[in-house]
Amino acid sequence: MITWFESIHWAGLGLTAYTLQILLFVGLCLMYKWFKFYKIIQKLTSKKFKSLLIKNGSLIRYSCKTFLFLGGFGLLMLALLQPQWDKKEEIVEQEGRDLLIAVDISRSMLAQDEKPNRLEFAKQKIKKLLYNLSCERVGLILFSGTTVFQCPLTTDYAAFFMFLDQIDAETISTGTTSIDQAIRQALGVFDKMQTKKTKLLCIFTDGEDFSTNLSGIKEQATQQGLSIVTFGIGSEHGAPVPIIDQSGQQNGFEKDEDGIIVMSKLNEGILSNLSKQTGGKYLHATESDQDVAELIRFVDTFEKDKLEDKTVDRLQEKYHYFVAGSFMCFVLEWLL
Repeated sequence: MITWFESIHWAGLGLTAYTLQILLFVGLCLMYKWFKFYKIIQKLTSKKFKSLLIKNGSLIRYSCKTFLFLGGFGLLMLALLQPQWDKKEEIVEQEGRDLLIAVDISRSMLAQDEKPNRLEFAKQKIKKLLYNLSCERVGLILFSGTTVFQCPLTTDYAAFFMFLDQIDAETISTGTTSIDQAIRQALGVFDKMQTKKTKLLCIFTDGEDFSTNLSGIKEQATQQGLSIVTFGIGSEHGAPVPIIDQSGQQNGFEKDEDGIIVMSKLNEGILSNLSKQTGGKYLHATESDQDVAELIRFVDTFEKDKLEDKTVDRLQEKYHYFVAGSFMCFVLEWLL
């Protein structure tokens, strides 16, 4: 059976060690003071004439004052630990920005110039990004020659990570990359939210693009206020593209018509130009987290929109009961 005390949540639990140390120190000081008072009483008077010779020399009275002071101080320390109980539903107003994340799932994303490969490296960067974002709605788009709206806009990052983790080598498309398709999908999502002040699209890709209408879709994105951030994954010197069989095992590398191994290289030019023309930003993914920090700073420059209200169960602060108990102990100690 759970007792009332065990059901209390202590929000300031990190202060427990310091609280116990202070309480122990004060307790030892009070014990030393009581013991010293007891010795003085014993030396000055006998038990028979103690009450007649020393007006305030009652050992019982002094002991009560000591315990009241220690109790008041202890309750005050407990109040500092922010005790909470009694759950209550509260409506929390949320503000944030809508950020669509598009991930390239073409075969070139299996190149291993980033470890373990470009796709997994991109997923790691996305997770680091979301771990450091606060109250932003995020959605997931997968694209190659076509697109899939994998996860709708949500503040539930756990659900987003579930969709993100499902992307693996078996998800990789056999088609080529069409960045314009990812942008068109993002525009379609934001078309349903005309009142949004901020529209952001972050594309994680190596920039190998075979779009048929990229210039036209860029103009459309600019007109509709869609800011595009591009995250370049890969290296300029490139890496061969592995061939993955149905069992998930690597079976050589892709070759051209002459039997020469194809090298997939990062195309920074097209990505940088795309971001510049849409009021976004180009970032080259690196081993450090400076690129993620720079992206977060860029996102923070945009105005927030009002998101849907959220109902949460929140424990109520109850420290005032402990403060009141502490005050009563100190008053009684003073009156004795």
